[in-house]
Formats: sequence, structure tokens, C-alpha cells
Amino acid sequence: MSDIRSKFMEVYSVLKSELLNDPAFEFTDDSREWIDRMLDYNVPGGKLNRGLSVIDSYKLLKEGELANDELFLACALGWCIEWLQAYFLVLDDIMDNSITRRGQPCWFRLPKIGMIAVNDGIILRNHIPRILKKHFRGKPYYVDLLDLFNEVEFQTTSGQMIDLITTIEGEKDLSKYSLQLYHRIVQYKTAYYSFYLPVACALLMKGENLDNHIDVKNILIEMGTYFQIQDDCLDCFGDPQVIGKVGTDIEDFKCSWLVVKALELCNEEQKKSLFENYGKADEACVAKVKELYEVLNLQGVFEEYECKSYQKLVKSIEAHPDKAVQAVLKSFLAKIYKRQK
Repeated sequence: MSDIRSKFMEVYSVLKSELLNDPAFEFTDDSREWIDRMLDYNVPGGKLNRGLSVIDSYKLLKEGELANDELFLACALGWCIEWLQAYFLVLDDIMDNSITRRGQPCWFRLPKIGMIAVNDGIILRNHIPRILKKHFRGKPYYVDLLDLFNEVEFQTTSGQMIDLITTIEGEKDLSKYSLQLYHRIVQYKTAYYSFYLPVACALLMKGENLDNHIDVKNILIEMGTYFQIQDDCLDCFGDPQVIGKVGTDIEDFKCSWLVVKALELCNEEQKKSLFENYGKADEACVAKVKELYEVLNLQGVFEEYECKSYQKLVKSIEAHPDKAVQAVLKSFLAKIYKRQK
């Protein structure tokens, strides 16, 4: 795996160099330096799970080792997803007024960056079709790739919109929150780009028609929901040193799985306390919400959900007729089951 990761990083350097010398724009030294620094700060800093998953998935679908050109293309597609992720995160951090990301200050928090980060986010998004054009233009699945990235971006930004409009300042109303709303936000905001997109890229490279793999999409969306519920629990109960960020879901009035479950399980008195304290950037209020989560044993409720969800996913995966596709889905599930960060 370390060989694949180092190859993946090599491809990052190639793609970055190509983008810094894109003939469509006449760079000055300053602008080239800015993009260089911006890319290094925002694109390769995470766990790289989404990007590496394209390579893993393609290898499993091919059922053998990849030729050098195939490996390069799988890496390039993996990086397109990491670029997409960087674009979402740079803008998301501004919208959420976040402090840290991946254990360092958010890009917009750095001196002399500020709101220039908005344009940087747009540049990150525009790098994706540049990479796709350069390396995939001659492929029979080129149009399908463009369509896939465009559709997933639309789904993700629409999911982000549902998330944002349910947390509008001055209109904070916990009674709007439900498990149904939560599932809608998660499906669109996280599951499509984090889970479906890497496998869809690998399927297209293999020459598959995505319309024939709706069942695979559904399993991956289910997995993405499980992943986000884990994330919500880590935001509240995880160690910031381990997860690389300070959780602010309670302060930000987020429609998180924990608050939705709390609303389901609490009595009238507890509900009153939740309504009074949720969504306030006051340490005492946050502590009261966390205390209520402890009283309701939400960590235990999560563990029960995790166990049932895992069993359901394994059953769905094993029902799939294609063993190579099963292997892809099982490898995804193994990466996230009982994760700590």
C-alpha cells in the first residue's frame, strides 16, 4: 500500500506541474507561486482515502496488477476526487466559520488569504476538467466522466444547501430536524462524492455502463450514511488530536445524527434543555448538550446502529452476483468499520 501511496503522490506532482504550466493562462511568477502553495496546503493533506479508493477499486475490478499507464490514469482520477474534496472543504470552512482543518488552520484563516480563498475554491473546482481533458479526452468514457463529476458536484452542493438552510441564523428551530431530513442531507452532501464517485470512476475505466450498477450505487450510499453517522459521533466524542479537527456541530446547530436521535429519545424536560442549549457558542451550553447525550447513552445507541448497519451491508454485498464488485464493496466497508478518525 505504501508503494501505491508514493506512486499516487508522484502523480500529484505531475498533475500540479501541468496545471502550473497550463497554456490556457499566462502565469506570472506571483500567480504560479500562489497556486503552488494553495494546492500543497489544501489538496494532498488529508487521508487521501477517496483518491486511493479509485486505484484499489480498479485493481479489484481488473482482478490483477495494473499496467503503468492504467495506474497513472487511476491515480489521476483519484486526484480529481481529492481536488473536488479540497474545493468543497475550502468553501465549507468559510461557510461554517471553522478554525482548523486536518490539524492545521483553515486556508482562509491564514494571513493574507481571507476571502481570496473563495476564488481559490473556484480554481480548485476548475482544475478538474483541465486534468480530465489532458488525460482522458481520447477515451471512450470521457463524456461519461465529465457527466459523472458534474452530476456528483451538483448533488453535493445541493446537499450542502439543504444543510445550510436548515441552520439559518435567527431561524433556529430544532423541531425541523428529523431522521428523514438527516438522511437526505447525508446522502447528497457526503455519500455521492465520498463513496459512489471513486467506484463509479473505476467502473467507467473498466468500460462499464453506470446505468447497469444502480444496486452498487445504493449500497455505497448506505455505506456513506454509516460513515457520516460515525463522523457525527467523532465530532462530539472523538479526540481532536486523533481526528485532526475540533468538532463544532453543537455550536453550529448542525442537523447531526446525535441531535436527531436525542430528539427521538428524550423526555419533555430533556427536550426543553436541548432546545435551550443547542446551537449556542457558549461552553456551558455545549457541555449541557454533551451531558444529555451521555445520559441518553447515545454512544451505546450508535454502537447498536453500527452493528445492525454492518450486518445489513454485508448481506447486501454478498447478494451481488459479481465477485469482483463484491470485493470492491467489502474493501470499502473494511476501511470504515469501527474507525476512530
